[in-house]
Amino acid sequence: MGAYTLRCLEGGHIVHDEFSLMCEQGHKGLLRSEYAKKKLDIIDCKSLFRFYDWLPVHSTVKSDSAPVVFRNEAMAKELGLEDLWIGFTGYYPERGAYAKSCTFKELEALPTFARLKDMGKNVISLASAGNTARAFAQVAEDTGNKVIIVVPKKSADRIKVTEDTGKTKLITVDGDYTDAIRISDRIAKMGVSVSEGGARNVARRDGMGTVMLQAAITAGKIPDYYFQGVGSGTGAISAWEASMRLNGDGRFGSNLPELHLAQNIPFTPMAKAWGEGRRSIIDEDLPKDKGYIDEVYADVLTNRTPPYGMAGGVFDAMTACKGRFYEVSREAATDAEKFWCSFEDVRPDPAASVAFAALMNAVEECKIDSKKKVFVNMTGGGLERAIKELSMVSVKPTSSIKTDITDEELRGIVNE
Repeated sequence: MGAYTLRCLEGGHIVHDEFSLMCEQGHKGLLRSEYAKKKLDIIDCKSLFRFYDWLPVHSTVKSDSAPVVFRNEAMAKELGLEDLWIGFTGYYPERGAYAKSCTFKELEALPTFARLKDMGKNVISLASAGNTARAFAQVAEDTGNKVIIVVPKKSADRIKVTEDTGKTKLITVDGDYTDAIRISDRIAKMGVSVSEGGARNVARRDGMGTVMLQAAITAGKIPDYYFQGVGSGTGAISAWEASMRLNGDGRFGSNLPELHLAQNIPFTPMAKAWGEGRRSIIDEDLPKDKGYIDEVYADVLTNRTPPYGMAGGVFDAMTACKGRFYEVSREAATDAEKFWCSFEDVRPDPAASVAFAALMNAVEECKIDSKKKVFVNMTGGGLERAIKELSMVSVKPTSSIKTDITDEELRGIVNE
């Protein structure tokens, strides 16, 4: 049985875990898992549950999904990097990647459903712009759990699973990702389901953190640089937390990786705030016109309320890791995608292309030492191939709603 406790990063005290997302004293900071085992032992298991000792669960979920880390010498040579490592979580059998939802969000969903089972609960609710929804819907099908998912209407056709048996109640909202989050929060307060919790969910963060664990194991030490495209920045927080645990292990170095995070122009609120040294995001950092959704290449990176300034959030992670933000254009992302595809036989998802564009920018402008260990987290890819080879089908929305729906109307939809 996994042994862990939760600590409130704002108050510093231990919190009893009842699928807790915040401490009982009402602090706004994140909770963090602390594990009894300080040395990382790898269990003989195909899935991410090989890292069971550093996941906040007592049970497991059957899956083939796990982070994959590899090298491409030809790509590294072309970039002028001596020690490039690539993390890929998606559908790419040639590299041993079997995440059916084609996104590293599957690494969040698996321990979240295991933690839900530990707490004796069955239904979870969440909001998504596409990738998280697809991952949770797929794992719900695989585990028999139920999930209520709210997505922007334009994202509905992205929610595909290997089989749709009705485990997912998909609600579309006539708005953006932030509108979906607000509706999902209202659903959670109705008591029908447990809120997935986003960045506040320690199972979600520690599941994503297995990417850094796998990177350190495969490369032999913690990378010097970590690249990722971010919307909420939860993956970056996870990389920081996993690196601190690896420091405590002692076998993988004592450094923290520099976090090199990318946002997609014109939606770059965290990049703007960090560039000005601010702990808070202000209105001026956000696009005024919702038409920005049509301009960004990776709309899954458009979270208007990221866990940026709270205790344990992105600002703290970037400060501890001496991080850097990049503002990546659509053109730069598509150029990076073409470069990637000239070396690897899988198409990355847009968020991964944004990350790779940041890496190419860092190399071109000499923002990193080409001799040091570089890790780029390609957070998804292979969807077109998975749809064909796994005969994936679309999850049919059960309801389509407006943002001004009343609580009574919303409760009626949820209780159907």
